[in-house]
Amino acid sequence: MDEKLKNIIMEYKSLPNKDLEFALSKISEDFEETKSLIIKLTLHLDSLEKHHTNILNEYKSRKK
Repeated sequence: MDEKLKNIIMEYKSLPNKDLEFALSKISEDFEETKSLIIKLTLHLDSLEKHHTNILNEYKSRKK
């Protein structure tokens, strides 16, 4: 987070709308990027869990 955005977050009550619009834009961009990354990571984690379960089940069946 850059210093300008940090300053706006701390001092938003006394800043002009132009600065608030800048902050809203940057925060929205960051939110959307973070949300996208979380979705991708969730899908990846689900896939890993599926592969782990399949391999574990095969391993257990061979141990019997």
